[in-house]
Amino acid sequence: MKWPESVTIKEVGPRDGLQNEKAFISTEDKITWINQLSECGLKHLEITSFVNPKWIPALSDAVAVAAGITKVPGVTYTALVPNLQGLEQAFKANIDEVAVFMSASETHNLKNINKTIGATFPVLKDLVRETISAGKLSRGYVSTVFGCPYEGNVDIDAVIRVSETLFEMGIAELSLGDTIGVANPKQVQEVLEVLLKRFPADRLAMHFHDTRGTALANILVSLEMGITIFDSSLGGLGGCPYAPGASGNVATDDLLYMLHGMGIHTGADQQKLTSASQFIQEKLGRPLPSKSFQAASSLLGGKLGNTV
Repeated sequence: MKWPESVTIKEVGPRDGLQNEKAFISTEDKITWINQLSECGLKHLEITSFVNPKWIPALSDAVAVAAGITKVPGVTYTALVPNLQGLEQAFKANIDEVAVFMSASETHNLKNINKTIGATFPVLKDLVRETISAGKLSRGYVSTVFGCPYEGNVDIDAVIRVSETLFEMGIAELSLGDTIGVANPKQVQEVLEVLLKRFPADRLAMHFHDTRGTALANILVSLEMGITIFDSSLGGLGGCPYAPGASGNVATDDLLYMLHGMGIHTGADQQKLTSASQFIQEKLGRPLPSKSFQAASSLLGGKLGNTV
């Protein structure tokens, strides 16, 4: 197997990782953590979500966080935006990239956005148009690609319809989400075989949750299929408030351990990321799910890793 020379990691911990946490991480600690991540060699950080605070209390300080971080040149700072009101806040905070989101399954879309899929399209079209007009990048998320907590299996035609519509709006990249972590390598291969006939590999990203321990296996299949952009969350934090049973994202720590061991370049400094994992673990007051981080934490005086 010929593996890619490099892979792009999009760190979603500050947004997708923290959004489901019961313990509120202070604004100051969020800013400190994001600043640590900015110095780790990662070029893409999703830092918050400009949603109504009553829906995602953990990210109610989005404006203060976005305004308080120290931006590093060459790093793209992204925020999730649900509507024009949120977009206005994102622009004021000088966000580099706006991420819009919806689901491939009707029921999850209703639970997550409180709109049907058909009613969501016009809202996102306006968001993407305004984002592009402002000279900002626009990214799309489609959730429940591999399974829905309410409907079960999701028809590939539904995934195609949503994906095509988002690309027609003008998004630069689409992230395909395994929201509840039900995908297996065979399913990932089958879905990508269909989608890659319609969309170029360099405009697709994969967003796997590790609910059943298959995330890294699914990433390997995605690599074999030509995908080189992956969302991950430091420490394995994450979960969707509107997807029962969804646990954390694939851990950035574990993903980097695998990729670096395979000689695949990411630009990330694993030792600095280990320190950032330690910081957020202490603030959360519980162990992080990442296996490689816990292994690194158990080493006393050993080398924890280097940039690859």
